[in-house]
Amino acid sequence: MATGRVYFIGGGPGDPELLTLKAKRLIETADVVIYADSLVHPAILEFAREGAQVYGSKDMDLDEIMRVTLEAADEGKMVARIQSGDPSVYGAMLEQMRVLEEAGVEYEIIPGVSAAFAAAAKLKAELTVPDVTQTIIMTRAQGRIAMPPKEQLRDLAAHGCSLIIFLGITRMPRIVRDLEAAGYPKDTPVAIAYRVGWEDEQYIRGTLEDIAGRVREAKITRQALIFVGKAVDPDLRNPELVTDEEFATSHLYSGTYTHLFRRSRDRAGTAAG
Repeated sequence: MATGRVYFIGGGPGDPELLTLKAKRLIETADVVIYADSLVHPAILEFAREGAQVYGSKDMDLDEIMRVTLEAADEGKMVARIQSGDPSVYGAMLEQMRVLEEAGVEYEIIPGVSAAFAAAAKLKAELTVPDVTQTIIMTRAQGRIAMPPKEQLRDLAAHGCSLIIFLGITRMPRIVRDLEAAGYPKDTPVAIAYRVGWEDEQYIRGTLEDIAGRVREAKITRQALIFVGKAVDPDLRNPELVTDEEFATSHLYSGTYTHLFRRSRDRAGTAAG
């Protein structure tokens, strides 16, 4: 039985400083590093120790990747398989895990910062705004690979919540049509996040009415996320444009709200009296 161990490591969206401490430590100690060189920032490879075997996986198929991985595990080596973002979201990890399970190789998954949340941070957006939406749907646009039944974009968009669409930037006109058909009004805020965490990252804001044209003008054709919904409207942060009557605020820090760790001011005053 193989004595080595494999770590699927979330490399984050690009910025090496968004690696977790655990991810950095494992990369520094790995004997073999296999990384998605089309998506993982090369600066992350600077953490690999001197003498480690490093492989870029963009030109490797599954058989080649797993051959290198299993050979290293058989030799008792530690393998760091670095995937972009968080490996649990569109990480193409399941087929690799099946091979390891069959071979009896121990493995562990190290979460990473998804580009979706890194982009939301750059957009200064809270994706779950009280009285606006408390739900986030992460999906992708249908292309060469069909979507499962009941997961067509129109079906998901019917909920009207915060929507994050991966792998769909080349299909913006169709996405806009599907969203409008599902009930999103033309003035629905949309944000495009391109190459999140990289030196050339770019963010485009608009509405369903004009976003397809803005994307076309920017010539963005890959590595972009699409955010849809009121939660990404920058006006939500403007105290002069948003009143308490329009949107509720979180109860978490409200002085009038009692929870497990704090009593409301009213109840505290009553108890004191």
